[in-house]
Amino acid sequence: MSKILVIDDEPGIIKLITAYLKPEGYEVLTASDGESGLKAARAFKPDLVLLDVMLPGLDGIELLARLRRESDVYVILLTARTEETDKVVGLTIGADDYVTKPFSPRELVARIKAALRRIKGASSPASEVLSFRHVRIDTGARTVSVDDRPVELTAIEFDLLRAIAENRGRVLTREQLLEKVWGGDYYGEMRVVDVHLGHVRQKLGVEGLIATVRGVGYRFEDQPL
Repeated sequence: MSKILVIDDEPGIIKLITAYLKPEGYEVLTASDGESGLKAARAFKPDLVLLDVMLPGLDGIELLARLRRESDVYVILLTARTEETDKVVGLTIGADDYVTKPFSPRELVARIKAALRRIKGASSPASEVLSFRHVRIDTGARTVSVDDRPVELTAIEFDLLRAIAENRGRVLTREQLLEKVWGGDYYGEMRVVDVHLGHVRQKLGVEGLIATVRGVGYRFEDQPL
């Protein structure tokens, strides 16, 4: 049974989300402020966190920053904000996805199911090592190194890098990357691809490994060994 932690200060939202998740067989724990949410995350060890940005006391962005120092749990931000910059801040801090309020409960459940399927599929992948001039990717151990230097990637970042590396030399569109990493029933915005690949580029630290093909998508250009 997958465990989901819902952190939101609106009782109506918590009640609604819980009413849709429990019949799906999920174990659901809730928290209504940032401090209790962080404690719950540490004790409950959820498979997925639904995190409201606007929380009393410790807000969702700070909570996420603290959580990312100790966990790579899949986090979906819940936010009433519509500005693109606010969404990007959450993704930059380490969120895997976001949902803007008001949202469709059925869409949210579909997003959660897709995320959990991806997480489950990533837990026991077929082991393969992708070796390039600069980058080495062990798909079984889910480790990455650049010029023999270990690189720490989040689960989403690893899956994006693996997807484009397995298709070296080919351009993958944002739609293709969304389908490969987030799942074919993903309902969110393509902006998540740009932000997470930006993180990957920064962490790899070698210019030119991931090329942007303007208006189309991305291409992995490291040379195979």
